[in-house]
Amino acid sequence: MANFFLDNKDFLYHLSHPLMKKIVEMRERGFADKDKYDYAPIDHEDAIENYKQVLTILGEICGDIIALNAESVDHEGPKVVNDRVVYAAGTQENHDALAKAGLYGISLPRQYGGLNCPLTCFVMSNEMVSRADVGFENIWGLQDCAETLNEFASEEIKQEYLTKVCMEAATCAMDLTEPDAGSDLQAVMLKAHWDEEQQTWLLNGVKRFITNGDGEISLVLARSEEGTTDARGLSMFVYDKKHSATKVRRIENKMGIKGSPTCELVFTNAPAKLVGDRKMGLIKYVMALMNAARLGIGAQSTGLSEAAYREALKYANERKQFGKAIIEFPAVYELLANMRAKLHASRAMLYETTRFVEIYKTYEAIAKERKLEPEERAELKAYSKLADGFTPLLKLMTSEYCNQVAYDSLQIHGGSGYMKDYPIERLYRDARITNIYEGTTQLQVVAAIRHVTTGTFLAKMKEYEAMEYCPEVSHLQKLQSEIIEKYSKAVEAVTSKNDNEYIDFHARRLVEMAGHIILGYLLMIQAAEDDNYRLSAEIYVKTSVAEVEKSYKYIMDSDPEDMDAFKMIKNA
Repeated sequence: MANFFLDNKDFLYHLSHPLMKKIVEMRERGFADKDKYDYAPIDHEDAIENYKQVLTILGEICGDIIALNAESVDHEGPKVVNDRVVYAAGTQENHDALAKAGLYGISLPRQYGGLNCPLTCFVMSNEMVSRADVGFENIWGLQDCAETLNEFASEEIKQEYLTKVCMEAATCAMDLTEPDAGSDLQAVMLKAHWDEEQQTWLLNGVKRFITNGDGEISLVLARSEEGTTDARGLSMFVYDKKHSATKVRRIENKMGIKGSPTCELVFTNAPAKLVGDRKMGLIKYVMALMNAARLGIGAQSTGLSEAAYREALKYANERKQFGKAIIEFPAVYELLANMRAKLHASRAMLYETTRFVEIYKTYEAIAKERKLEPEERAELKAYSKLADGFTPLLKLMTSEYCNQVAYDSLQIHGGSGYMKDYPIERLYRDARITNIYEGTTQLQVVAAIRHVTTGTFLAKMKEYEAMEYCPEVSHLQKLQSEIIEKYSKAVEAVTSKNDNEYIDFHARRLVEMAGHIILGYLLMIQAAEDDNYRLSAEIYVKTSVAEVEKSYKYIMDSDPEDMDAFKMIKNA
């Protein structure tokens, strides 16, 4: 029997992180639920044990059911029957197993039937499910929609819909994009109008590229204000599939994540309820939803990297050439070591970012219950800024590494990996979407660059630089300090030109430089816990030095006029 929680000691490391004490205390509100619910923890140690038990159950389902169904689901895929989605048999089995175990609503409050686990645990669940089957994680992970309702919806809506997620394992979808509104969501034109006779909002229009589009509960971005064409005319609505007012026009035939139904939907007088305030749909609610989704893609990318690395390691130990296992060859074991370093770095960044998001989100929730103390308000502001900067950086770095690790894993498999006989063929196809959806890598750069120019990343680097590290990685501190200096000079060289187009031209280089440095420090912190982390830190930092040096040299040898050669592509 396989268990994707118990066979990965990294999870225990992150559950024992020093900030978890604060997170658990805040999440449990001083363990106030202990007298209301018999499954609520009584103290920190009890809470951690509870979380471990939940994750152990989920890890077993991932290893023994979801992972075993992944190949058949990839082959069968979902289909449309009578305008509705019918999951592949394995997908339905996965869902039923998780529902029977009572795991839906894992992070929702107990008052709605949830388990009230911290965001850290939900992210771990996303990572484990992704390792088992990335496509199915798109169904499981869309519980983010319920989190958005919990944060912004009325108590009436929460009682109705959060209870459905927790008690009935209702699946979710976020219906944002349209045929003419992809990344540019302010161009959304699906119409919402108030019907006086029925006393409800009615939705009409088309949505496209909707993940799990036929889910029971959908958050829909729609134009509620007549005569508008921008973000100020958009509101958020919740639609219940029970009304049968939508049709699935088709399921997209995708390269990968085949088990995840990506739908084109037609809404015809679909009754819906307004979430929060009118006109705030894109400005406030979708932004929160997208940030949560990007955290989910970080988990998805890390889980897939874990799967691809394990497949490569297994094959390299089993495959023999010239009388010995190919793992004995330097070209192979170097590749594997670099893959593991990227995997460890991705996971370190994933949970660092999750902690930042969790603390500021919890403070926001507490602020609705009582007035925050000055120190708490200051912490909310600080962690909010870190979360805002780290979230796009996480999505960028982990999804790019996911693609690199899958690529290298297939390379280790050689010709066999190109065949459908090995899981890596599927993993390689699944990986490609991670740096595209929920905002391409290029859009993550757009979101992250202001944290380069305003100094958010540099300030955090300096905090990491001032920390004490174990003796085994002390020699890496000097290397890290040197590339911080080069990063700082590169930022100054670009921003001093006072040319926004020039900043955009070098934005990816600057953001990735920041990413390399930050991930290096996170691995150095973990190095005190385990030799494997120390080796990954060694490999990652030395590789990062070369990457930062390359970008530094390019930037320092550059000038705004150099962009002219690239601009000529428009006329080529």
